[in-house]
Amino acid sequence: MTDEWLVVIDPQNIFASPESQWGSPFFAAAMENIARLAERFGERVLVTRWMPTADRSTSWGEYFRAWPFADQPPTDELFDLVPEAESLSPRPTLDLPTLGKWGDEIETIVGRGAHVVLAGVSTDCCVLSTALAAADAGAHLTVATDACAGSTAENHAAALHVLGLYPPQITLATTAGILA
Repeated sequence: MTDEWLVVIDPQNIFASPESQWGSPFFAAAMENIARLAERFGERVLVTRWMPTADRSTSWGEYFRAWPFADQPPTDELFDLVPEAESLSPRPTLDLPTLGKWGDEIETIVGRGAHVVLAGVSTDCCVLSTALAAADAGAHLTVATDACAGSTAENHAAALHVLGLYPPQITLATTAGILA
């Protein structure tokens, strides 16, 4: 595991809170498994945050009109990490205004062609978008299926089905399987 990284996608209040329109009912269970994985990966953990800083003159303008509750300043507590995620990594969070988090910023930290375990929220949006871009970039990914939280059980299963179509670049495993 010394050359592998754990990348935790967006463990933020906006996705955890039951009051949030984007809150996942599976967030707490996923966070328990994320914590188990982070303990094993130690300093090789990277945490991302989705930030509402995208250019509103692009399709993001329509996006924020569709989801006005999320169109808040980046300093709003909605975008804070949940308390359980604050100590997952010794590194600062990687804050990006995109659904998919894979790009030069992550690749610079983990290395080109890296072995990455991916976890976080939501399976059917930011995790899926990150995984597909990472596979295209040549990363070797394992998606920790029970350390991801979908918007619904059906959407989580659908996203895992799609991700399962990408071997050998993307594999699926449970937390127990990864830790074994």
